[in-house]
Amino acid sequence: MKARTVNVAAIQMNSGSDPVHNLESAIALIELAADEGATYVQVPEYFNYLGPARRYAEVAESIPGPTTTRLAAVAKRRRIHLHLGSMLERREGDRPFNTSVLIDATGSIVATYRKAHLFDVDVPGAVTHRESDNLSAGEELVVARLKRFSVGLSVCFDVRFPELYQALAANGADVFAIPAAFNASTGKSHWHVLVRSRAIENHAFVVAATQAGVTAEGIATFGHALIVDPWGVILAESSGAEPQVITATLDLDEVLRRRAQIAVMRFRRPALYRGPVRVIGA
Repeated sequence: MKARTVNVAAIQMNSGSDPVHNLESAIALIELAADEGATYVQVPEYFNYLGPARRYAEVAESIPGPTTTRLAAVAKRRRIHLHLGSMLERREGDRPFNTSVLIDATGSIVATYRKAHLFDVDVPGAVTHRESDNLSAGEELVVARLKRFSVGLSVCFDVRFPELYQALAANGADVFAIPAAFNASTGKSHWHVLVRSRAIENHAFVVAATQAGVTAEGIATFGHALIVDPWGVILAESSGAEPQVITATLDLDEVLRRRAQIAVMRFRRPALYRGPVRVIGA
C-alpha cells in the first residue's frame, strides 16, 4: 500500500514594522520552500507586521485583501498549500483579530482561524504583555480538511491550552499548525516542551513556523521553528536568528499507527473531567 506522505516546510522569519519588506521576504522564503519540494508551506505569526501596537489599525487588512490576494497568486503559481501563520484582520468598530489564513493550491482561501487565546502575561523580570489590549479574541476552533490530511489551526499562545488540541484531534486533525512569535524569555524553558507535548498527547504532527531575533523596537522572539512527529520526535528545527526554511516529509499513516498503539483519544473521559473534584484536607 502506498504511504500517505506530504512534504511540508516551516519558515523562520525576522519580521519587523515594514509590511512591504516583510511581505517580499515571506515570498522569497515561500519560493525557496517550494523549490525544495514542499507542498504545504507555513509562515509565522505576525509574518507581515511585527511592530508597535499603535499601528495595528493602520496595518490591519480585510480578508481577503491585498496581502492574501498577492500570496494566493504565489500559492496558485507554485501549486502549494500556503498557511499564512497570522496577520492582523481588520474589524470595523473594534480591535482587529490575529488571524491565520490557509490558501490552497488553486489560490482559494479554504480556512481562516482567529487566535482564541491572547497573550496576556506578567512574568517579573522576563515579559509583561497584554495582547488583549489591542486585539479581539476569536470564538471558533477550526480544522481544515485538505485532500491528503487535515490541519488543526492554532496560533502561538494557544499552545499552552491542551484542551484546544484535544478538540482539534477529536475532529479529525492529524497535523497541528502552531505558527508563532514566541517570546524569547519564556521560549528557552517552554517552547520545545509545549510543542512536543501537543504532538505526543494527541499523536499528531506539528508544524510550527516562528519569528526569531530582536526587532528595532525591541520585540525579542525565540525562533526554533519545529516540525515534530506524533511520537514527539523533532524532524527538523531552525537555528540562529536568520530567515530560514526547514522541511520534512510527513508519513500521515504514522498518526494512525501511534493512535492505535496508545489510544489516548479513546480512553479519555471528558464527563469525568467536567464533574466535581473531591478535595480532602485543610
